[in-house]
Amino acid sequence: MKEMIELLAKNLAKFPEKVEVIETLEEPPTSYKYTLKVSPDDLGRVIGRGGQTAEAIRALMAATAAKAGIKAVLEIRE
Repeated sequence: MKEMIELLAKNLAKFPEKVEVIETLEEPPTSYKYTLKVSPDDLGRVIGRGGQTAEAIRALMAATAAKAGIKAVLEIRE
């Protein structure tokens, strides 16, 4: 999951070297929080108009997580 988020964000970003994904195990043990850090210049590109790009990334995460039997949350930061 972490690799998928990183791949998507790096392909959207102008500065892919500044993309970082942090994975945190939450309670219960089948819940994960992913924090996506990007350059301030790339924040708008990753979120998209009206949040459409961020929602698309979250939808892919939800489908992948459901298949694996886990819950996943994405937080996007600069």
